[in-house]
Amino acid sequence: MSSSICGPWECGAARGGGIEAPILHSPPLKVRVPSSSASTVSVSLPELRSLLTSGRARLFDVRSREEAAAGTIPGAVNIPVSELESALQMEPAVFKALYRTEKPKQEDENLVFFCQMGKRGFQATQLARRLGYTGARNYAGAYKEWLEKEG
Repeated sequence: MSSSICGPWECGAARGGGIEAPILHSPPLKVRVPSSSASTVSVSLPELRSLLTSGRARLFDVRSREEAAAGTIPGAVNIPVSELESALQMEPAVFKALYRTEKPKQEDENLVFFCQMGKRGFQATQLARRLGYTGARNYAGAYKEWLEKEG
């Protein structure tokens, strides 16, 4: 068995597998956002400020309850990333009872997810998009940037 590692598109004879298969090199994937052209997957701090000032964003803090209790962006709803999938699939009345706010609609724009450093916010955004929330966006600067520049 060969000790070299093949990339996802470099298998077959190149790896000594005995099957003559062409070696393909795939270009990087470009993801097209299915919502309006004004909406992108991530949000910068200046854009977030503008969206919040104009009331055009809903903010979701996906950190743990303990992290959010220590400080969060004003107006954010705390839904830990570990609960997000089930929360977004709840009946609206159950969601409202649990999180004290209206459940977002799949067609809502500017559903902004954030965490402490960026990773969980990105994961939450991807999860929401997979569940059909086309306006899900990630504040990549996360709470860390907010605290440094706004706190």
